[in-house]
Amino acid sequence: MDLSSDDGMLDYSLESAKPGSQYLISRLTIVEMESVFALKARAGEIDQKAVLIARRRLEADLGHRRLLVAAVNDEHFRGARQLLFKHGAVEALRTLDALQLSVALGLKRAEPVTVFVAADQKLCRVATLEGFAVTNPEQPASIVI
Repeated sequence: MDLSSDDGMLDYSLESAKPGSQYLISRLTIVEMESVFALKARAGEIDQKAVLIARRRLEADLGHRRLLVAAVNDEHFRGARQLLFKHGAVEALRTLDALQLSVALGLKRAEPVTVFVAADQKLCRVATLEGFAVTNPEQPASIVI
């Protein structure tokens, strides 16, 4: 998933996805995407037309099941708390990042997830400490195993 904006347009797309790949996101990710769209618009990196296009692409990917959505449940909240106990002070793990990682760890235990994707370096580091291969979409060549 790319969220670059070199030309003033927000490029939200799965065009670089490998054929046959599945992308699992938490329900929280949908809310966070709206926050990213708003942040980039406020910062003047993109205009409202780009926000609408990105939002439509996200909705299309959800509707066509190119993005599969995992529910967030009580187990994930408990897991997030444990992650904060473990990594909050030393790694500066934040609340919602802990919740995202907890959902991903639950999916990893069930085996459909092999790589954790995040644009936040601190979150990528904690995911690595938790046993994930990670990639940062802002640095596409960066897959850490």
